[in-house]
Amino acid sequence: MISALFRRPLALEPQLEPQPEPRQPARPVEPAGAALVDPTRARTARRAGSRVPRAVQRLAGPLLLLALWQALALLDVFDPRTTPSPGKVLAAAWGLLASGELQAHLLASLARVAQGLALGLAAGTAAAVAAGLSRVGENTIDANMEILRAVPNFALLPVLIAWFGIGEEPKVALIAMSVLVAVYINTYSAIRNVDAGLVEAAQIFGAGRRELITAVILPGALPGFLVGLRLALTGAWLALIFAETINAPTGLGRLMSDAREYFRIDVIFVLLAVYALLGLASLAVVRLLEARLLTWRRAFDGA
Repeated sequence: MISALFRRPLALEPQLEPQPEPRQPARPVEPAGAALVDPTRARTARRAGSRVPRAVQRLAGPLLLLALWQALALLDVFDPRTTPSPGKVLAAAWGLLASGELQAHLLASLARVAQGLALGLAAGTAAAVAAGLSRVGENTIDANMEILRAVPNFALLPVLIAWFGIGEEPKVALIAMSVLVAVYINTYSAIRNVDAGLVEAAQIFGAGRRELITAVILPGALPGFLVGLRLALTGAWLALIFAETINAPTGLGRLMSDAREYFRIDVIFVLLAVYALLGLASLAVVRLLEARLLTWRRAFDGA
């Protein structure tokens, strides 16, 4: 009996209690007909499902402006002698096209812009590369370019006439100077702002000076050059207007002078529309170049 008293009680196996199942989070009650949509997927689907090209969408603003202009003209808000309706402007444009007068003046202006653009691009790019890659080039070229930028090109018009006469040379030179300054300033700044880390990494991997310039510096400066090209095209069309005041027998500037002299406001509006279309076409060319030449660059494309 004593041994029974000192005997240890048998250990009872613990009884496992059933664990409650994990509670599922309550789903929010959705209204009838509603569904949760991922905003990123919705944005992508909306862009993919849009059948209207981006270039056509950009015309929404000008078309709305034309519609407002036509509505105000119908309501006699504008004086038709000073602000003709879009219908009268279109009629004047059709008359110029039917007579071939607009085409002849436009081709003459395009030829001058092409010559000035070619000269300005070549000289501006060469000067920017020489000044951007060399201290000697910078000391020789940069100060002169800053002086040229400080002096308005149109103020040099009498000097150009004294040097080249009243033929085509001063007109082309004036356009080339406008292009030269815009291309040089942006390209030179882009060369000097190339990421120094990329240059050091290329040097560590054993890149020589020529390979460093062609593979790192010039590709890195290409976006700045394209910005300069965009500004150069705008400056070329602006300089064309002043250049064609130098005894130009043909050209859009000549046509504008004749329309101002005979108070043809409808023709003036036609020429303003032509300048606007030329500017948009130039911008489209630069955007195409950016899309082709800058495929390696990741950039913000709008939210």
